[in-house]
Amino acid sequence: MQEFIATFALFADSCLILLYRTAPDPLLAYLIGTFLLTFLCVIIGELSVSLAIRYNRRYLNQMTEEMTRKEKLSIAAYETGDRESYKALNKEATDVWGRKFFTMVAYSAGILWPIPFALAWMQNRFHGIDFPLAWPLSIVFGDTVGYTFTFIPLYILCRILFKYMRPWLPYFRGVQKLLDASK
Repeated sequence: MQEFIATFALFADSCLILLYRTAPDPLLAYLIGTFLLTFLCVIIGELSVSLAIRYNRRYLNQMTEEMTRKEKLSIAAYETGDRESYKALNKEATDVWGRKFFTMVAYSAGILWPIPFALAWMQNRFHGIDFPLAWPLSIVFGDTVGYTFTFIPLYILCRILFKYMRPWLPYFRGVQKLLDASK
């Protein structure tokens, strides 16, 4: 097993370093490579979560139906003046809503899982390399920063770009329709 992990790590390293060999200037190559790496993290995270949602779609739909049914029943109980039934049904609907909410929060957190692996790889490759900062930034962050200083803003930029690109990307177009239908 250790041999497999070591072989896989070497293979991943040889693939990921190709992202950083796109330009002759080292700083430009680093920025392009980090941008591509963060975009890869966005794609892998979105792909894995969309697969999880597709796999659990029936369960999510059941929760939505149960929540809607209990809300309607609680409103009907309220309209008939049955306060005890209203409170009980409303509590059950709220419980289902909470389960669905935290399930979706877990899915959202699942989008981020590739980031620690990318940062671990960057730690191996770029640890000890400091980037000097220009004046207004050096007041806030110090004279030099490490690789996370560029990774995090580029990841946020890629998430924003992906949001606008999703409706036009082949697989994610269907995911966007699925998300739009569930609203």
